[in-house]
Amino acid sequence: MRLRVEFTTEPFDLDEAPPHALVARDVVTGAGLDAVDVGPFGNTAEGDADRILGAVSALLRESLQAGATRVSLQVNVIGNAGPGEEDAT
Repeated sequence: MRLRVEFTTEPFDLDEAPPHALVARDVVTGAGLDAVDVGPFGNTAEGDADRILGAVSALLRESLQAGATRVSLQVNVIGNAGPGEEDAT
Protein backbone atom coordinates (compact mmCIF):
# COMPACT_ATOMS: atom_id res chain seq x y z
CA MET A 1 0.00 0.00 0.00
CA ARG A 2 1.23 3.49 -0.85
CA LEU A 3 0.46 6.46 1.37
CA ARG A 4 0.82 10.23 1.20
CA VAL A 5 1.40 12.23 4.37
CA GLU A 6 0.81 15.96 4.58
CA PHE A 7 1.91 17.77 7.74
CA THR A 8 2.72 21.07 9.39
CA THR A 9 4.41 21.86 12.68
CA GLU A 10 3.75 24.89 14.82
CA PRO A 11 4.45 27.50 16.05
CA PHE A 12 5.38 29.24 12.82
CA ASP A 13 8.26 31.66 12.51
CA LEU A 14 8.28 33.67 9.30
CA ASP A 15 11.85 34.92 9.79
CA GLU A 16 13.60 31.55 10.08
CA ALA A 17 12.68 27.90 10.36
CA PRO A 18 12.27 26.91 14.03
CA PRO A 19 14.12 23.87 15.39
CA HIS A 20 11.03 21.65 15.30
CA ALA A 21 10.53 22.40 11.60
CA LEU A 22 14.14 21.55 10.83
CA VAL A 23 13.82 18.27 12.73
CA ALA A 24 10.62 17.42 10.84
CA ARG A 25 12.35 18.15 7.54
CA ASP A 26 15.30 15.95 8.48
CA VAL A 27 12.99 13.08 9.45
CA VAL A 28 11.12 13.02 6.13
CA THR A 29 14.14 13.63 3.93
CA GLY A 30 16.08 10.88 5.70
CA ALA A 31 13.30 8.28 5.71
CA GLY A 32 13.76 6.99 2.17
CA LEU A 33 10.39 8.32 1.05
CA ASP A 34 9.31 9.26 -2.48
CA ALA A 35 8.18 12.66 -3.72
CA VAL A 36 9.20 14.64 -0.63
CA ASP A 37 8.16 18.30 -0.83
CA VAL A 38 9.14 20.49 2.11
CA GLY A 39 7.78 24.03 2.19
CA PRO A 40 7.31 26.87 4.66
CA PHE A 41 3.61 26.18 5.31
CA GLY A 42 3.17 22.51 4.51
CA ASN A 43 5.06 19.37 3.70
CA THR A 44 4.21 16.21 1.79
CA ALA A 45 5.83 12.86 1.19
CA GLU A 46 4.81 9.60 -0.43
CA GLY A 47 5.99 6.06 0.06
CA ASP A 48 5.09 2.55 1.06
CA ALA A 49 2.97 2.23 4.20
CA ASP A 50 5.73 0.93 6.47
CA ARG A 51 8.09 3.78 5.62
CA ILE A 52 5.39 6.46 5.92
CA LEU A 53 4.11 5.13 9.24
CA GLY A 54 7.64 4.89 10.60
CA ALA A 55 8.37 8.43 9.46
CA VAL A 56 5.13 9.73 11.02
CA SER A 57 6.04 8.13 14.35
CA ALA A 58 9.52 9.66 14.28
CA LEU A 59 8.14 12.99 13.05
CA LEU A 60 5.71 13.26 15.96
CA ARG A 61 8.19 12.16 18.61
CA GLU A 62 11.14 14.24 17.42
CA SER A 63 9.36 17.45 16.43
CA LEU A 64 7.47 17.58 19.75
CA GLN A 65 10.75 17.05 21.61
CA ALA A 66 12.26 19.89 19.55
CA GLY A 67 9.59 22.37 20.65
CA ALA A 68 6.57 21.91 18.39
CA THR A 69 3.36 22.76 20.22
CA ARG A 70 1.15 21.37 17.46
CA VAL A 71 1.59 18.90 14.64
CA SER A 72 -1.20 18.64 12.09
CA LEU A 73 -1.11 15.73 9.71
CA GLN A 74 -3.19 13.86 7.21
CA VAL A 75 -2.45 10.43 5.78
CA ASN A 76 -4.10 9.24 2.56
CA VAL A 77 -4.01 5.92 0.75
CA ILE A 78 -2.91 6.67 -2.80
CA GLY A 79 -2.52 3.17 -4.20
CA ASN A 80 -1.23 -0.32 -3.79
CA ALA A 81 1.75 -0.30 -6.16
CA GLY A 82 5.36 0.48 -5.37
CA PRO A 83 7.48 2.94 -7.38
CA GLY A 84 7.77 1.80 -10.99
CA GLU A 85 4.91 -0.70 -10.66
CA GLU A 86 1.48 -0.35 -12.19
CA ASP A 87 -1.20 0.55 -9.63
CA ALA A 88 -4.05 -1.96 -9.45
CA THR A 89 -6.51 0.48 -7.87
